[in-house]
Amino acid sequence: MGELATEKHVQYILSVEKKKDDFQSVVMEHLRMNGAYWGLTALDILGKLDTVDADEVVSWVMSCQHESGGFSGNVGHDPHILYTLSAVQVLALFDKLDVLDVDKVTNYVVGLQNEDGSFSGDIWGEVDSRFSYIAILCLSLLHQLDKINVEKAVNFVVSCKNMDGGFGCTPGGESHSGQIFCCVGALALTGSLHHVDKDLLGWWLCERQVKSGGLNGRPEKLPDVCYSWWVLSSLIMIDRVHWISKEKLIKFILDCQDTENGGISDRPDDAVDVYHTYFGIAGLSLLEYPSLKPIDPAYALPVDVVNRIRLGKRHAI
Repeated sequence: MGELATEKHVQYILSVEKKKDDFQSVVMEHLRMNGAYWGLTALDILGKLDTVDADEVVSWVMSCQHESGGFSGNVGHDPHILYTLSAVQVLALFDKLDVLDVDKVTNYVVGLQNEDGSFSGDIWGEVDSRFSYIAILCLSLLHQLDKINVEKAVNFVVSCKNMDGGFGCTPGGESHSGQIFCCVGALALTGSLHHVDKDLLGWWLCERQVKSGGLNGRPEKLPDVCYSWWVLSSLIMIDRVHWISKEKLIKFILDCQDTENGGISDRPDDAVDVYHTYFGIAGLSLLEYPSLKPIDPAYALPVDVVNRIRLGKRHAI
């Protein structure tokens, strides 16, 4: 089995941040906040977050905040709950949550909850179970979860559950590994995992492993490194991770590395990007690959960061 090319991946992530004019940077310009979260969390898991200028990052993150309290994907773009969570996660990585006006951010997120307990992504009103997880996680990190109607939020997530044990983006939507992660994560963070049929869902998730060892998002689809996170974290949260072959999955992720220039792709021999680099490294962390910091499957942040935040709450009481 190959080894993780740690130094190459660190150099790759740092180089992505410096490129502003190539095609990939231009098309991702509107979601740079997500890119910052993927790249910086990957660096932290690799134990290399200190290669980045924290003050510079924090200052850029705060320049993306709007009067509404929400954050945009980059300066000059509209705020959205997706980018608001990534901003909070990036600040959490650097232990800089104290720069936030917590009430302002909380009010933005709370204002996106709908009467049925679901959440809209922004003022335009699109509803998706992803946004439920994002809102719950964002408020958990800020110790403000009690500001929303948690019972209604949980009931909406449960209403997205399907006969196969999985979850969709809205009630009746097709089960998909990404949505399952969001719904299981939301239930885990609210202490509501009793709503999940763990054996039924565990069976659906472990069937996502294909011959190459990789995982797919739905039946009959190709494997993709990003599902090393979506599927694995869900299996860990419902205590069914022993139902898949960890060794085969580790081999699949390592086979997707560019060992010369760094970075990880969706599947072997494809072009690398920062998204799959993060999810590959995060997946390896969940698989307890040597020398990687452990990541929390529900918070999608390194365990030491989550513990620091939880400790902060105890001090505040």
